[in-house]
Amino acid sequence: MPNNSPSRFTDKFDEEFDVVVVGYGFAGGAAAIAAADAGCSVLLAEKMLDPGGISITAGGGIRLAKDADKAFEYLNASGDGRTDPDILRVFCDELMNLEEYIRNLATVNNAVCEKRDHPGNYPFPGFETFQAIEISGVPGFDPLVGYPHVRGRNRGPLLFKVVEDNVAKRNIEVRCGTPARRLISGNQGEVRGVTLEVDGKLTSVKARKGVILACGGFEANEEMQQQFWQLQPVLPAASRGNTGDGITMAQELGADLWHMWQYHGSYGLKHPDPEYFNAIRMKRLPDWRPAGEKDGKPIPAGHDKTVPMSWICLDQDGKRFMNENPPYAQDTGHRHLEFFDFTRMKFPRIPAYVVVDEDGRQMYPIAQTVFNDREAAYYAWSDDNLKEVQSGILKQANSVGELAEIIGVEEAVIQNTLDKWNEAVESGVDEDFRRPQETMTKVQKPPFLVGEIWPVVSNTQGGPKHDTKQRIINTFNEPIPRLYEAGELGSIWGFLYLGGGNLSECFITGKIAGNDVATLENWD
Repeated sequence: MPNNSPSRFTDKFDEEFDVVVVGYGFAGGAAAIAAADAGCSVLLAEKMLDPGGISITAGGGIRLAKDADKAFEYLNASGDGRTDPDILRVFCDELMNLEEYIRNLATVNNAVCEKRDHPGNYPFPGFETFQAIEISGVPGFDPLVGYPHVRGRNRGPLLFKVVEDNVAKRNIEVRCGTPARRLISGNQGEVRGVTLEVDGKLTSVKARKGVILACGGFEANEEMQQQFWQLQPVLPAASRGNTGDGITMAQELGADLWHMWQYHGSYGLKHPDPEYFNAIRMKRLPDWRPAGEKDGKPIPAGHDKTVPMSWICLDQDGKRFMNENPPYAQDTGHRHLEFFDFTRMKFPRIPAYVVVDEDGRQMYPIAQTVFNDREAAYYAWSDDNLKEVQSGILKQANSVGELAEIIGVEEAVIQNTLDKWNEAVESGVDEDFRRPQETMTKVQKPPFLVGEIWPVVSNTQGGPKHDTKQRIINTFNEPIPRLYEAGELGSIWGFLYLGGGNLSECFITGKIAGNDVATLENWD
């Protein structure tokens, strides 16, 4: 960042637009499209050299609902009362319109849409109302060719291609490698523009109607993590770009914050070479729904399909401490590592250890890198999990004794842990942590592979609080004039997440913010 710090107040602008959108993922793209369709001139500024943020690494499933009231009932329960019901209500109402919106966007390049029933992750009332829509193909487009810097699941890049083509169709000005440094405001606190950095130089951009912050969360900001999360360290999974810039800029204008503790994440491995910035997530297995109850009637457990899980996780004492495959592991898997032992004054599960035997090693690659970063080193996991022994991510133990030595406990402790687990597999019941029977596999045949596992954050949910129009509000519950947010910056997810919900939120909130800012009179 240049040494000359930008001023919050200025009457001199280098250029001007009706609307400036900060951040070009799904939310920023949707906001820019909405504002442009309403007749606004729009600048879409992206910090990184390539657009997409962490949006482009997503699975690509966008949540829909068949019944807005049932969707609200579910989200109000899963959110544990931590989100304004009026905001949830608007979101649920918009879920009903989202399919038509996505299909309209898809016409830009004849993208193929697939829709399916996709119940909620947890057995709260209304779980059955949810569906999902995905982009399954774009004629003539190969994500690996079109976005060679992106590694993840194909349908996220396909969806981003739809967004990018819609932005291009509208001739919206896009500038990558252009981070926002500070909001520009008037004497009454109203937003008048934003200072951007271009090739190391600061430029002041007037936003005649307003600024929309769609620049994601703070996954890659270690200082913010230390202030808001008990778990340390937490490794970012997808991008170095999300460093809480929108939070910092909005706070200067008095923004209230919410959901700062909440993040979407699991557990994973890291490369010993610091050149590899990103965490390596464990293989994603199918989600499942535990049993529940509604109006005194049981809700059965459910799942689309089951896949055996090849590993178990041990703490620093050599014992299992969790269901390694919780209902939605990619959202809450990290929470099991949060325990702090006050008698020993340490986190005995940071790091913890993942253990795979020879049969498990041959089952499938146990981990995968999810990535959007042209400049950072990328690690491709091997098909047989053996390259990782050479790279130092995993260690090989030829016996239970060697496994115990790596973890740092007595051999008898590890042997007892393995015996107890293998007996549970035989019986089909994990009495300790209730891991689903279909996922249970024995860990008994050497050589064993063992790796340190750490908390991993895919995306944060916290940030500036907003109202039903996506206006950022201050600590007195008043809108900060001409300042909006969209997407994962100040997300609605306050306790338990709905898989694919962030993607729906990106499009819904981006559209709302873009439409509302367009209605404002120019401040000049």
